[in-house]
Amino acid sequence: MAYIGRRGLLTGAAGVLAATAAGPAAATGAAARAGEPAGPPGVLPARAGAGGRAGAAEFRGMWIASVQNVDWPSRSGLPAREQRAELIRLLDTAVARRLNAVVLQVRPAADALWPSAYEPWSQWLTGVQGRDPGWDPLGTAVAEAHARGLELHAWFNPYRVAQHTDPSRLAVSHPARRNPGWTVAYGGRLYYNPGLPEVRAFVQKAMLDAVSRYPVEAVHWDDYFYPYPVAGEHFDDDDAYAEYGGSFSSRAAWRRHNTDTLVEEMSRRLRADHPTVRFGVSPFGVWRNQSTDGRGSATRALQAYDDLYADTRRWVLEGWVDYIAPQAYWHIGHPQADYATVVPWWAKTVAGTGVDLYVGEALYLCDARSSTAAWRDPAELSRHLTFARRYAEVRGHVYFSGKHVVADPNGALARVVADHYPTAVPPT
Repeated sequence: MAYIGRRGLLTGAAGVLAATAAGPAAATGAAARAGEPAGPPGVLPARAGAGGRAGAAEFRGMWIASVQNVDWPSRSGLPAREQRAELIRLLDTAVARRLNAVVLQVRPAADALWPSAYEPWSQWLTGVQGRDPGWDPLGTAVAEAHARGLELHAWFNPYRVAQHTDPSRLAVSHPARRNPGWTVAYGGRLYYNPGLPEVRAFVQKAMLDAVSRYPVEAVHWDDYFYPYPVAGEHFDDDDAYAEYGGSFSSRAAWRRHNTDTLVEEMSRRLRADHPTVRFGVSPFGVWRNQSTDGRGSATRALQAYDDLYADTRRWVLEGWVDYIAPQAYWHIGHPQADYATVVPWWAKTVAGTGVDLYVGEALYLCDARSSTAAWRDPAELSRHLTFARRYAEVRGHVYFSGKHVVADPNGALARVVADHYPTAVPPT
């Protein structure tokens, strides 16, 4: 994906290439941090049929990214029949690779790949934001995935508005143009401000519009909450902090509260109104480094808790998510964030919580021309699955991304299928 988080190339606070493995071991509960308000009320009741599904089939998924036409459509402006044909080929490839789920990005940038009641059609379909593509991509994807025995997880990005900072380039009807006070320009991009309660309410409403229309299996979020830090730039939420952050010990504590609130509120709404729809998050693979927090992992990396204001460990311990799919995009033996350190940490974290653990796998790095010897080896990814099978908490894997599932440039996925997926499996 054309995302820093997915590429795993960010340099953390210690100036080290973002490796992975973080977060605390299996602590009990999420005690309020000093100086922070209590925040959302505690553990939610488990959803019937979701989480802790003993004996359920393993999850074998792939991400399909639409932003910047990373995976699909191959380019903006294709005729509807060609867009549909490309989508069908991706679904057919998932079946051929013996996968059982696709995670389709349907709200890449405060826009929609369905006829949304709240946001414009995505520019990645037609090349013009707000232009009707002449078909219903999400509706088609759900129907065609289910016809093939695949789950369809609808992947939304909560706060990204645009890959630029000029609101005048947005569709006239865009909510960000009607509410200019909702946005913050940062790092050459435009974001909704997570510190505004009205923003949090709106983005949930926009996402739930899709859930109310289509029988998707899950709502899926990736690693983007507050944006990845850009050296020398300030995310200007000063006014919101002045209005809402006074009772917090720091701006960082307030920002984490904002992200926690979004996650907890979305979880409650899904469980109240759509009890069969699961809620999953695919965060950056490191919660915190052990050098920062003794509960964290022995890694040297960017930290979701400190740098993205995403307390991913808390979401698991509170039971706000049904599954967590950390992006463990490092090879076994990585000097800063060893895959063999990251996966056990997450397994220990989810143990006993009822939250399923799916490991995000960096298929996109598997390439015979890679500068890293491990990724040139077609067996590297298969070794990941062999290693992960030591941990009962690991219930499956998700591969980034769709076009690499199709191309499989060095045969790594073919090796995974041969070694680990001898037969097709039903949906989870």
